[in-house]
Amino acid sequence: MSTILVVAPVRRPRLWSMQLYGYLLILPALSFLLLFTHYPAVATVWESLFSAARNGRPAHFVGLDNYFALLDDDIFIQSLWNNLLYALITIPLAVTLALLMALAVNRHMRANALVRTAFFIPSLLPMIAIANLWLFFYTPQLGLLNKLLALFSLPAINWLGEPGSALYCLMAVSVWREAGFFMIFYLAALQQIDPRLSEAAQIEGASRRYFFRRVQWPLLMPTTLFVLINASMNAFRIVDQVIAMTNGGPNNSSNLLLFYIYRTAFSFWDMPAAAAMTVVLLVILAAIALLKFNLLDKRAHYQ
Repeated sequence: MSTILVVAPVRRPRLWSMQLYGYLLILPALSFLLLFTHYPAVATVWESLFSAARNGRPAHFVGLDNYFALLDDDIFIQSLWNNLLYALITIPLAVTLALLMALAVNRHMRANALVRTAFFIPSLLPMIAIANLWLFFYTPQLGLLNKLLALFSLPAINWLGEPGSALYCLMAVSVWREAGFFMIFYLAALQQIDPRLSEAAQIEGASRRYFFRRVQWPLLMPTTLFVLINASMNAFRIVDQVIAMTNGGPNNSSNLLLFYIYRTAFSFWDMPAAAAMTVVLLVILAAIALLKFNLLDKRAHYQ
């Protein structure tokens, strides 16, 4: 007599329960993202639409008046121009220098680890230490740069005290500090490239310049995109370096946008005006990110 075994059907979780499980997993991270990123951004936009509460008078809704007032604020216009000039000069220089350093230390040579460490150390130093180090170069009478000028009988320059040179002195410090940091990303990307491509290029007789232009540079495009976005963010987020070296002077010649926002908010206590400038800064950064993703990401090659 044969026996028939009845197998109970396996109960599969429903689709909605799986989706709920997924949402519960991301809920802690989503909560922190909304609380510490999106809520402050929305609160900043909302505060920029009100006047400052002064002399016991409460703040009232003024619409876009704080934004129109920025057009008549000469210091804001100068800070914005200084920051755009700062970004246009420091970003290409820092990225190019980082790429050259990465190509240099990617080869097999003696003391390679020592050279890589020397390139990377500036990005590890705190900003106050970097400022003190560069003040040794920029000091009007005793600085190293003026000592070098004296060897050629050239007059001394007040590097941080002249309106025409203060901003460029800050740019030099930023390039020196950030190039080593970006070099690490380029070096990691270069070492991910398949070495058989280099061997094939050598067999075909391709020069190093041709191999870089046709093989390495296209494969480095994702890293370049990442580095450019980070460099752009850093160029508009700089404030500690300005405080340590020039305090925005002389005559606002080294005043940058975030530093002016800081002074407006915590020195002049004009929070709505600072919120309006912060919104302008966020729009600029969002436009830069969208522009780079739309233009450069299409040219990126992934292995």
